[in-house]
Amino acid sequence: MKIEIGQNAPLFALNSDEDKEVRLSDLKGKNVILYFYPKDDTPGCTIEAQDFAKKSKEFKKLDCVILGVSRDDLASHCKFVAKYKLNFNLLVDENSDLCEQYGVLKEKSMFGKKSIGIDRSTFLIDKMGKVQRIWRSVKVNGHVDEILAELVKNKIA
Repeated sequence: MKIEIGQNAPLFALNSDEDKEVRLSDLKGKNVILYFYPKDDTPGCTIEAQDFAKKSKEFKKLDCVILGVSRDDLASHCKFVAKYKLNFNLLVDENSDLCEQYGVLKEKSMFGKKSIGIDRSTFLIDKMGKVQRIWRSVKVNGHVDEILAELVKNKIA
């Protein structure tokens, strides 16, 4: 599925690291940063999560909820959140349904072995539930600041 800017964001209801269901429909009235990352507690994913955690107060001031998504299970998310004291929710997408809805799965190759994995991607969903901005194949360094700048520049908050 290919998501386009301006369309309604695909709805979801997934368990979070707090073992509570998070529904996009319950977040209407808030901006949502929905970011997809490959794997808990790996170098790039850890840096990205820590960057979001460090800037979480700035996002909150802009009426933004941060949600991270990977295909890791609840136990993995809980360990990741506790280890790095993350102050936002991680959503469990073990069956890849949300990844497929947002079109973030791609073929990857490591050590000559091909597999399907998450292409690091971020979606900015506005208060009305519309996709305002999409970042694909994200480079971790500076990405969180880029999102904040986009929110301020385009007065999405």
